Amino acid sequence: MKKLFGFLLLIVICAVAGGGGAYYVVKRSQSQPMTITSDGLYMTTSSSAAGGALASFVPDEDFTNVAEASVNAVVHVKTLYAAQVRSYSDPFLDFFFGQGMQQPRQQVQMASGSGVIISQDGYIVTNNHVIERAQRIMVVLNDKREFEARLVGTDPNTDIALLKVEAEGLPTIAFGDADALKIGEWVLAIGNPFNLTSTVTAGIVSAKARSINIINTDMRIESFIQTDAAVNPGNSGGALVNTRGELVGINTAIASQTGSYAGYAFAVPSDIVQKVVADIQQYGRVQRAMLGVQTMDITPELQQEAGLNTLQGAYVAYVVKGSAAQQAGIRTGDVILQIDGAKIQSANDLRVAIGKTRPGDKIAVVILRNGERITLQVELVSTTHYAS
Repeated sequence: MKKLFGFLLLIVICAVAGGGGAYYVVKRSQSQPMTITSDGLYMTTSSSAAGGALASFVPDEDFTNVAEASVNAVVHVKTLYAAQVRSYSDPFLDFFFGQGMQQPRQQVQMASGSGVIISQDGYIVTNNHVIERAQRIMVVLNDKREFEARLVGTDPNTDIALLKVEAEGLPTIAFGDADALKIGEWVLAIGNPFNLTSTVTAGIVSAKARSINIINTDMRIESFIQTDAAVNPGNSGGALVNTRGELVGINTAIASQTGSYAGYAFAVPSDIVQKVVADIQQYGRVQRAMLGVQTMDITPELQQEAGLNTLQGAYVAYVVKGSAAQQAGIRTGDVILQIDGAKIQSANDLRVAIGKTRPGDKIAVVILRNGERITLQVELVSTTHYAS
């Protein structure tokens, strides 16, 4: 899978700004693009049979009711922010004094994205990168009503932000269970790509628990739902819903060589979103718990070197002195296999599982030590416990 993403641009699907199409882009390589054929809901393949017959697949699902019920709860988020631009260049002065003589000036620019109404009294979820640096945030409903939004809180580690508008009786989308999603299940992406309001696209769940290293923080939590629903710049913060009309994710990123849809889109799963929203509403910021270990993925080389009988799990490379992990008896060389019954297949899985907890939570940790499975009880502590 690393090779698959090696040639792609990982693009945070932020909004088009100032007509210039300002995207957040991380370039991976210059290798040739892979050819991907797609025409929306139909997956068409050519046949070598006589006559060149085409075989098409059309989903049995009728998405009209789900789209109609969901589209009114997805809003257009417009932001104003100040950007520094250079004044016009004087070639004569530039020749003698260089471009340092140019005086930067502030210019107000506009960007836009999407958001999802999660309560009738005006709480709205969006992406952190949609409202980052914004000096003013406006929200436009599907019925064209416009409100000024207040930023309640953000979490850069998950790229989630919570807004509030002063209104009552707003349409909402209820949270669904992202963990229950199955590979191949149909989902709808709803948002405002390229400022085209109330756009609905459909696709399937292509993968789950995907980490693409696009969130640039030390404590990032990435467990994206990957889908092939058409998602483009401006869809950021919009809804990913299942066929029951439940919110299972917040559309966040695309992988593309062009900056537009290329078949790979990623959404923050609803369980992570709910935890972030609940923490912001209750505490004003996200509560982060720490286990106190440094872990590694198990490679065939590490498996042989450490004498392990598994390639699954998170290998404990270091245990922080005085940490919750040390107090519970976790040691260097252990392999963490489960957290409260949830399977841990990689170091990222462990980071995500702990990211869903709060300080003071007691969790059951299943480890593998010398070929024996052991269950330990761990009481997690706050990240401030380790602050100097």
